[in-house]
Amino acid sequence: MKGIILAGGHGTRLHPVTRAVSKHLLPVYNKPMIYYPLATLMLAGIRDILIITKPEDRPAFERLLATGAEWGLRIAYAAQSEPKGIAEAVTIGADFIDGERFVLILGDNIFFGAGLGERLRHACENNRGATVFAHHVRNPEAYGVVAFDAAGKPLSIEEKPKNPQSHWALTGLYVYEPDAIERARALRPSPRGELEITDLNRAYLDAGKLNLERLTRGYCWMDMGTPENLLAASDYVRTIEDRQGLRVCDPNEVARLNGWV
Repeated sequence: MKGIILAGGHGTRLHPVTRAVSKHLLPVYNKPMIYYPLATLMLAGIRDILIITKPEDRPAFERLLATGAEWGLRIAYAAQSEPKGIAEAVTIGADFIDGERFVLILGDNIFFGAGLGERLRHACENNRGATVFAHHVRNPEAYGVVAFDAAGKPLSIEEKPKNPQSHWALTGLYVYEPDAIERARALRPSPRGELEITDLNRAYLDAGKLNLERLTRGYCWMDMGTPENLLAASDYVRTIEDRQGLRVCDPNEVARLNGWV
């Protein structure tokens, strides 16, 4: 099992700061943002990880993470020159994937909750096709939203619908089989010129091969790509660590718990 972190893009919602530094290297309380998706993959037992960045940002990531050896990881890097959609990460990572199942996670997403690593590991090892993770949100019209049939199985996926059929938003965490590469290559750019991850997931849904895991009460998911959410995520991490004495998505701690160092 392999992992891919998409840490490209221009970070326009965080300008002007991101004109000088990748948003994925900004601090979220006491750790750089990239640590959070990295630790999520580690919790699922994933050690081979590809980080996709803008070419000009790669040296900074390499200074911070190097090869990942200090955590028992094998980190590789690839470039996304221009942001052409989340699904492009699958085609960029084709050689790295090399016929294995893989997890794709967005570099500005934070996930936290008891047993999350085990759930992700179970999806990697047991589900076939693709697996997506959904979280209940107050404002579903701002997200890709999944609707369900009477049996609770995913029925449709809509991107930022005006009349959402549910409050379950798809998060930036996905598990795919190697055939995702060919499915992604077959996608056509959307009206905004991007290869949409929603279209890739719809392809699996139409083929009857889309699994869905609901992150219910007790799980946190945040997109840290705006100033407001960056502050909210920092406050959340600080509260958990100060009050409970837990480390939130710390690669050093996860590596020790996994016995990798």
